[in-house]
Amino acid sequence: MTTTAATSSFDSTLASLGIARSGATAATATAATSSGSTTLGQSDFLKLMTAQLQNQDPFSPVDNTQMVAQMAQFSSVSGIAQMNTTLSGIATKLGATSTSDALGYVGKSVLTQGSTAYARTAGGIAGAVELDAAATDVRVTIADAGGNTLKTLSLGAQKAGTTSYDWNGTTDAGAAAGDGPFTVSVAAQDGGSTVVSRSLVWAPVSSVSLPTGGTPSLNVTGLGPVDVSAVRQVG
Repeated sequence: MTTTAATSSFDSTLASLGIARSGATAATATAATSSGSTTLGQSDFLKLMTAQLQNQDPFSPVDNTQMVAQMAQFSSVSGIAQMNTTLSGIATKLGATSTSDALGYVGKSVLTQGSTAYARTAGGIAGAVELDAAATDVRVTIADAGGNTLKTLSLGAQKAGTTSYDWNGTTDAGAAAGDGPFTVSVAAQDGGSTVVSRSLVWAPVSSVSLPTGGTPSLNVTGLGPVDVSAVRQVG
């Protein structure tokens, strides 16, 4: 095989893989550009190796040691790529909420963001305030279904994070507040500046929704559907 023919054959092989070799003919370059391939796979590597063997100089063949080293290197890269794909799949599985995980919440109470709470058997409610920054004054207001304030709890100065509270079910006037539902609102100030805060309430999980092909969600009394990732604590 002449040098020109060998070069042309090698260029054609590169072109079929979408690679334009420096110095290749215009036709070959055009073929490489039109193919749109930007990556090489295992079959592409084998094609290149075969083309290299077919077009090598018979008086100066490819060194066996170099060829074995190339094959070993490609095998290692291919193995790493497959391992990354496997690990990615495992991470996705571990990060996802399975049906059995979600069903395990039924009958339990969860602490999650919300403004509606029902009284415990012993009366009153427990909850928490989530602060994005430290505050000098944190207050929790508990109202009845009609919006009438029943109790205002002063939690004082608090650090950033979650601060719990417990209300015994007695109004500011000293009367029993009943079973609810109660509306809970929180407010936090830091020297006159408003601090971003969220109300967290305890509520029972009544059931689980299992949408086809979707992520299970918890049906929480008084709050509706709640994603498992939104649960702060389980009681």
